[in-house]
Amino acid sequence: MRPGRRIGLWAAAALLLAPAWAAGTGPAATTASAPSPMVAATAAASAPSPTALRRPNIVLMVADDWGFSDVGAFGGEIDTPHLDALAQRGLRFSNFHVAGSCSPTRAMLLTGVQSHRAGVGALRESMPLAHRGQPGYEGSLNQRVVSVATLLRDAGYRTYAAGKWNVGSEPGNRPDQRGFDRSIVQGDTGSDNWQPDKRYLPTGPQVDWFEDGRPATMPARFYSSTYFVDRMIGYLQPGPDSDKPFFAYVAFQANHVPVQAPQASIDKYRGRYDAGWHAVRQARRERIAAMGLLPRDAAPAATPMAGDWAALTADERRYQARLMEVYAAMADAMDHEVGRLVAHLKASGVFENTVFVFLSDNGPEGSDYKGARLWLSTQYSRDLDRLGGPGAYAVPGPGWATASASPLGAYKFHAGEGALRVPLIIAGPAVARPGGVHAGLTHVTDIAPTLLDLARVSVPTGRYQGRAVEPMRGHSLLPLLAGADGPVRADDAVLGYELSGSAALFKGPHKLVRNLAPFGDGRWRLFDIQADPGETQDLQARQPALFHAMQADYAAWAREHGVLPVPDSYDPQRQVSIHVALNYFLPTYGPWAATVLLLAVAAGVVVWRRRRTAAASSRA
Repeated sequence: MRPGRRIGLWAAAALLLAPAWAAGTGPAATTASAPSPMVAATAAASAPSPTALRRPNIVLMVADDWGFSDVGAFGGEIDTPHLDALAQRGLRFSNFHVAGSCSPTRAMLLTGVQSHRAGVGALRESMPLAHRGQPGYEGSLNQRVVSVATLLRDAGYRTYAAGKWNVGSEPGNRPDQRGFDRSIVQGDTGSDNWQPDKRYLPTGPQVDWFEDGRPATMPARFYSSTYFVDRMIGYLQPGPDSDKPFFAYVAFQANHVPVQAPQASIDKYRGRYDAGWHAVRQARRERIAAMGLLPRDAAPAATPMAGDWAALTADERRYQARLMEVYAAMADAMDHEVGRLVAHLKASGVFENTVFVFLSDNGPEGSDYKGARLWLSTQYSRDLDRLGGPGAYAVPGPGWATASASPLGAYKFHAGEGALRVPLIIAGPAVARPGGVHAGLTHVTDIAPTLLDLARVSVPTGRYQGRAVEPMRGHSLLPLLAGADGPVRADDAVLGYELSGSAALFKGPHKLVRNLAPFGDGRWRLFDIQADPGETQDLQARQPALFHAMQADYAAWAREHGVLPVPDSYDPQRQVSIHVALNYFLPTYGPWAATVLLLAVAAGVVVWRRRRTAAASSRA
C-alpha cells in the first residue's frame, strides 16, 4: 500500500469517529481540533447519546485451541449463538494469525510485541535446554515490554483478568504487576476443568493459581468457564470506580485438554459426529465458502495425519465420535458463559458502549498424548461413558483437529495455516459496517494498538515512564472497524514467525513457510495464501526471485529477533518429556530413587563382604 493510501485510511477513520474522539475525557484523551462545519452539522443532526461519547469498555476474550472453523460464524456446526451474535454486530477477520502455541500468542496479545522480543520465543515446556534463559527465551514476559493493561490502567481504565495466564508465574510477572487491578488466574499451560488443583500433565509439582498476585485459595470443584465468568462478573459489580471505563480480559481454558464439559451439553451433541471427521471437514468448507470467508474455489489442504475414518472399527468410530461430542460441548458451554457475561453487561446498561474482541490463541490440538499415557492412566479415566466428566480425559486428536481447522492444513505447534490462522471477531460501537468480513492479513500484535487506539491512549514507541521499552510493531485495526477498505500492511512489509524450528514469513499475499515433521521436512516452500489458503501449490519454481528474496527477508527478521536454531535432533514431543523428567519426576521421585539406590548398593556391599568372609573361612 502506498503511504498516501494509508494516510487516507486513517483520515477516513478519524472523520467517521471524530464526534466520539472529540468528547473524550480523562488522562488519555487527546486534544481535538475544532470539527469542520460538515462534521459539526452531522454531529448535531445525529445527536449522539452520552454513552456513545464515552471511551468504550473493552472485553477481550481468548479461547484455547479453537480451530479456524469451530465458531458458527466461521462455518462450524457447533452451537455458538452468542459469539455468532457478536459477529453479526461486528467484523470478522478471515486472515488473522497468531502463534502456534499458547504462551507466545498471549505474550504478543498483551504487549503488541513479537514473542521473541517479549521473552516468550517458545513454550517453556518444549524449549530446547540450550535455549533456556537466552534473550528472547526467558519463558516469561521480560521487563522490556509494557502490557496493554498497564497502559489502559495508567490512562484511567479499571482492569480485570480471569482465566489462563501462562506468560510467567514469577512474582514480577503476575497480573498485579502487569497492569491488572484485580485478577484470578491459572498460571500454567492448563489444568483440569473440574478440579482446579489437578494437573493435566506432570509439568510441575502443582497447579499455580493466583488471586491479585498471591497464591489463591480455590474451591474444591468448579467448571472453569463458569468460574471465570462468575469472577469477572463479580469484578464488574457497581463500585466507587464505576464511572471509569473497564478492560476485562477473560482467558478461557476451553478447549484445552483435558476436554471436559457438562453432561447436558455432551448429550446435546450425541450422534452429531457419527459421519466422521472427513464429512465434518467438507461440510465446514462448504459453509465457509458460502459465507465468503475464503475463496470458493480454493483447494483444501491435504490431511495426511487424519487417518481413514472408514478403516476404523465400529467401536473405534463410536469412541472417536464421542471425543468430538465432548469437544463441541465444551465450546458450546464456553459460548453459554459468553452469553452470561453479555447479559450482565446489558443489564448493567453498559453493553452498547462495550467493544468485544474474541480470538483463539492458536489452532486446534492435534497431539495424541501417547507419550503421557502411562501417567494419564494413573490419574484419569479414558472410558467412553465417562469422557467429559470429572476424572476423565478426552483428547480430540489429529483427525478432529483437521476438522476444526477446515479447510486449512496442520494444527497447533506447527507453521501451517491450520496452526496459525484462527477466528477473530471485533464487535461494538466502533464497527461501522456490522456483519462484514475483512480478508486482509492481520496479526495478534495488532490487537494491543487497536485497543489503545479505541481508548485514545498513545502507543509507546520506545520509552514509557522514563524507561526503555520494546515498541509495539502491530498495526491498529481501527480504520478497518471504521469502514475503510484496503490492507493494514503495505505489500512489501514483512511479518515473521518462528516456534520450535517451524517458521514463516508473510509478505503481501505470500507466505514462505518451513514445517518440521510431521507436516514438513524442514524445507522452505512458497504459497499465495490469499488464493490458496490450503497451501497446496508451492510457487518457488514459478517465482524463484520472490522465493529467494523472502528467504533473505526471513534471515534478516530472525537475526533482528534473536531466533535461535533448534538442534538437529530436536523433537518438541520428546522435549516435553525431557521437561517433565527434569521438572517433575526427578524433583518428586529423585530423592526416593536415590535412597533406594543407595540402600541397594549398601545391601550389595554387605552381601559381597559376607560372601568374601565365608569364602575366606572355607579356604582356611
